[in-house]
Amino acid sequence: MEVKHTYNLDLEWQKDRIDLISSPQLNEKVTVATPPEFPKGVEGIWSPEHLFTGAVLSCFMTTFLAMAEYSNLEFSKFDCKAEGVLEKVDGKFKMSEIILKPSIDLNDESKTDRAIRLMEKAEAACLISNSITSSVSMDFSAIQVSEPV
Repeated sequence: MEVKHTYNLDLEWQKDRIDLISSPQLNEKVTVATPPEFPKGVEGIWSPEHLFTGAVLSCFMTTFLAMAEYSNLEFSKFDCKAEGVLEKVDGKFKMSEIILKPSIDLNDESKTDRAIRLMEKAEAACLISNSITSSVSMDFSAIQVSEPV
């Protein structure tokens, strides 16, 4: 049986280079802006680059936690840092690399190799990591053109 899920987002421009992202499926909204490294970028606000990196990071975390639970891996703490690298490649900006830096406190040190293998499997199984080369398409049917005043 094939499974298909949809995740709907809405974007509302606020001012300058700042937008508000929401979803009819969620209660919280997220303010997003051009990062400060770019012209008219805004400091202190989530950027698309942060969200992209966060998508990979959070997918890794949820996948790892599910695999650890299934494998009965006991630990007292798990956290992970991520570094998203943005660079110009072939004349275009792209997120070229995401570096995950997991940390885990195990209840049994002899389980270290097993935990590392589970983290490697989680990264390989992460649906976001497996999707970041997917195609992007646009539906222009909602565009409305207003007559000049």
